[in-house]
Amino acid sequence: MKLISRLAMAIVGGILLGLYTPAFVTRFLITLQGLVGQLIFFSIPLIIVFFIADGIISLGVKATKLLPITVGLAYTSTVLSGLLAYGVTVLLQPVIAGVAGDIVAGQKLTPYFTLAIAPVFGVMSALALSFILGIGVVVTGSETMARLLADGKKIIERLIAGVIIPIIPIFIAGIFAKMAAEGTVFPTLRAFALVLALAVVVQWVWIFVLYGYAGFVAKKPVFSSIITMLPAYLTAVGTMSSAATMPVTLQQARQLPIKKEVANFVIPLCATIHLSGSTIAIAMCAMAVMIITPGYTMPGFVGVLPFIFMLGIIMVAAPGVPGGAIMAAYGLLGTMLGFGEAALGLMVALYMAQDSFGTATNVTGDGALAILVDKLAGDK
Repeated sequence: MKLISRLAMAIVGGILLGLYTPAFVTRFLITLQGLVGQLIFFSIPLIIVFFIADGIISLGVKATKLLPITVGLAYTSTVLSGLLAYGVTVLLQPVIAGVAGDIVAGQKLTPYFTLAIAPVFGVMSALALSFILGIGVVVTGSETMARLLADGKKIIERLIAGVIIPIIPIFIAGIFAKMAAEGTVFPTLRAFALVLALAVVVQWVWIFVLYGYAGFVAKKPVFSSIITMLPAYLTAVGTMSSAATMPVTLQQARQLPIKKEVANFVIPLCATIHLSGSTIAIAMCAMAVMIITPGYTMPGFVGVLPFIFMLGIIMVAAPGVPGGAIMAAYGLLGTMLGFGEAALGLMVALYMAQDSFGTATNVTGDGALAILVDKLAGDK
């Protein structure tokens, strides 16, 4: 609960600073936020490599089965969540048709300076490397490499607990201060309040569906598991990045009634491949844009299936940065739904207004998938 209160204070404090302090104060906080963000994003590939690789080694031969199981669960969750979002939008189409308004853009605030700390390698490279090293050690039995990866994981664990977790509230406060000072979020929320509220409601419905199913299959408590993952949800609301939230997600998932090795394996992996919350948001926003914008017709169920299936795949390439999911889906919106420049611009603005909640749903749902994978690991 201490972490939850700190995150809540960071969100409220950031908004108040952005609204009621001079611009130079907000720019200073934005500068700090940028520096903290650089450290976080530099650490993400290292977390992926050491935690996933060590998780594979700890699981041994089970990892060869857990990998396809985890990927299959993540993709299934992503696709089904998209279909749920489409169904809700179709059901409420007459209501959404009455929603309209202009999106107001404010003056952009920039940091006083930036310090680029480039990661050693990209997220997808880290993912591939973790599989190669982890499975390679399992196959070859290399004790030297196993010790190296285990020691590396200990170093990264100290970095997470001693540095990243304590400074994440600064990162979150800077993001909210910037949005409040620029005045870009609140007008957007007012203009599309109904669509955004529906998206958040459907995302929470999906969280309960995931944990309800996981609790039923694994005989684990549902509500206490969701409460355990709340710090990850609140962190993601601020960071708008599953990658930046990964340290908190991992910390909370390891408090679930599952094996820590499973959490170490599932959470970093699902941070890249499980995007149910983002899929709900993109599907609902895309359909809403087609309802609101003249000249577009919302596709039927058969017509939307290829879009949802491809969305679940293409967003794996989304970088762990705010807005990464909509940027990855940008091409699909144009090619498969026929969005023009105006519709794409409207789509990006609408999606970005709730991006944080979609990301929060992604990382919170990762805990449910970890419970399911832990059950399958125990059975096998």
